Amino acid sequence: MNDKDTITVGKYNISPLIHMLENGWYACSVSIRTGSGSGTHDRVLRLTRLFQDKLAAVRYATAEGLQWIGHRNPAAQGPTLAAL
Repeated sequence: MNDKDTITVGKYNISPLIHMLENGWYACSVSIRTGSGSGTHDRVLRLTRLFQDKLAAVRYATAEGLQWIGHRNPAAQGPTLAAL
């Protein structure tokens, strides 16, 4: 995970998780975290699409996280969203 790719939307922290596979493609997941300390809740969604480009994987994972929380307006609230 790259901290610069983590965005905050309301009470949620959305973090795309990208992993390069042996064949050179990228797999992605997204972490959706809320709360702090012992009250932290982190849900990780494993996504099934594969990408040849790392940035495309980051964008997709971020968009899926935003969709999961019901965020409708992808206004730039972080470097990753600015690239969407």
